[in-house]
Amino acid sequence: MVLPSTLQKYSLFGGLDEEQIKNILPLMQYEKYGLEELIITEGQLNDKVYFLIEGQVEVKKGDVQLSHFSEGEAFGEMEVLDVMPSIASIKATSPVKVMSISNKALREIYKIDVKIFSLIIMNLARDLSRRLRKMDEKLASSSIGSFLL
Repeated sequence: MVLPSTLQKYSLFGGLDEEQIKNILPLMQYEKYGLEELIITEGQLNDKVYFLIEGQVEVKKGDVQLSHFSEGEAFGEMEVLDVMPSIASIKATSPVKVMSISNKALREIYKIDVKIFSLIIMNLARDLSRRLRKMDEKLASSSIGSFLL
C-alpha cells in the first residue's frame, strides 16, 4: 500500500498534510497494469483520475502519440471534470502502478472535508493549466501553429 507521506510529495496532493491524506486514502483504489495494457480507451467514458505511482504511460489519439506521463503525474482528470468520453487512449509503456480516485470518491471527499476536496480540485486545475500551457507552446512553435494564427 502507498503511504500518505509518499503521496504528499506529489502535485495532486499539494497542500494536504499526512492526516488529511490518511482520511481519504480508503476512498482511493490501488491498481496495476501490465506493459501495453490500456488504462483509458479513447471514446469511452472514464470516471477516475489516475495518479502514477510507478511506471510510464503514453497518450494517443488514434495513431498519434500526444504525450507521455511518468511517476507523479495524473491523467484522466479531463473526463472527471467535464464528464465527457475520453478524448485519447492511455496505455502502459511499462508495468504501471496507480492510485485512482473516482467521481463517486470525489463526492465522498466533498462530504468528509470540503477543504481537502477544494485542494484536490485546485491541484487538478493547476496541473491541467500547466499541461495546456505546454501544449500551447508546442503548437505555437510548430508550422501548424503559425498557420492557425
